[in-house]
Amino acid sequence: MNFQLYVVIGVGVAVRLWLFSSNVSDYFAERNEFVTPLTAWKRVVEGLALHRIGVSPYIGDVYHEMPLTLRLWNYFDRTFGDTVKYVFVALDVATALVLYQVATNLVAYLLQRQVEDVKKYDVSSVKLILKADVLAWSRLYVLCVYLLNPLSIASCVAKSTAVLNNLAVALVLLFTLKANRLAVSIFIAVATYLSLYPIVLVVPAAIFIAQKDSNSINLRNHIAVISVVQTVICTCCAVSLLLYGSHAMQGSWNFLEPTYGFILNVPDLTPNIGIFWYFFTEMFEHFRLFFICVFQIHAFIYVVPLSIRLHHQPIFLMYILIALMAIFKSYPSYADLAFYVSLLPLWRHVMGYMRNNFVITVMFAVCVVLAPVLWHLWVQAGSANANFYFAITLVICSAQIFLVTDLLFAFLRHEFDLIHGVKRPIIDGKPAQVILE
Repeated sequence: MNFQLYVVIGVGVAVRLWLFSSNVSDYFAERNEFVTPLTAWKRVVEGLALHRIGVSPYIGDVYHEMPLTLRLWNYFDRTFGDTVKYVFVALDVATALVLYQVATNLVAYLLQRQVEDVKKYDVSSVKLILKADVLAWSRLYVLCVYLLNPLSIASCVAKSTAVLNNLAVALVLLFTLKANRLAVSIFIAVATYLSLYPIVLVVPAAIFIAQKDSNSINLRNHIAVISVVQTVICTCCAVSLLLYGSHAMQGSWNFLEPTYGFILNVPDLTPNIGIFWYFFTEMFEHFRLFFICVFQIHAFIYVVPLSIRLHHQPIFLMYILIALMAIFKSYPSYADLAFYVSLLPLWRHVMGYMRNNFVITVMFAVCVVLAPVLWHLWVQAGSANANFYFAITLVICSAQIFLVTDLLFAFLRHEFDLIHGVKRPIIDGKPAQVILE
């Protein structure tokens, strides 16, 4: 396994460095599928230029990342200069290694849960029992899918600052599996500080840690309630410290409007792979606030029903919430998509129940190929219009929704068959149909 690990890392690093040495990196850095107004490196460079001459980078509509992040990029830029590309490669490799550890810890957790729950399983479900040797390969698959995925490679080569957010979210996953409350709270706060939406991850993290503290999946005991409250308070304190540190550094709270306000109000309607830009280009101004609330609530509202249904599987709940963030955030990119797709091998034991694998795969392939073509026809050639490009972004969102719902169905059906068996009772001479409500 170690040999394969080093080979995958070596190939991933070599491909990234090779592409950085070519003109392809400049092409990807301009592609709106890979960079957004929040994650474009050229905006960071402009923000750094303003910062270095003593002008606030938040004047105007150029820089929209947080003040501490600006200082971090300033350090990297001054230290590495023209070789800052190595920082992005290092961050990408670090994310991949963290995901490898996530897979390792998740395999151990799944096997432990299986030992605890095996008495509930039906005897006919023996073929669904997880095997350690099969699950062990999931670690390598996760590493391969992340490091060798063309979308994650292109996002790195484009110098998308989303790689920093992906690293923070990966660390949230890792320390949740380790049930380390302090570390989880810190990295949820960091991820929230960077892009706001990861605040929803406090729910599955708190549930997981509470279950570990109380040694039960039942959260209706005082130990679990106290644990949940502690995790939420720790996270809120960590977020508050980061924001107060930014306030102390900037000398005012004016940075909130160009950062969090920019994410929530969506003033920049540069096309991306999301659905916000087209709708609000066409929207009448007096309806804008209402529909902003309607669109933004999608990134948060599903936490409640999913937490109720999946409270006994908080890691899978966290994965679904990460995917929903990537779909419904105001400025998504392929970096968000590549991150959660790289974790799909963790659930390979339920993929046999997925019904739309071929359709979803074709939709993604068509979108990746046609998106730059339709952009060229619209912007460069002038032989198409915005509807063409919006159609392909709508297909991207639809493919992601199909993927999430199909995986959710597969997971619940797998659970059902473990408990009730894979053999259906015969009714009127036909096998009974299972309907998941």
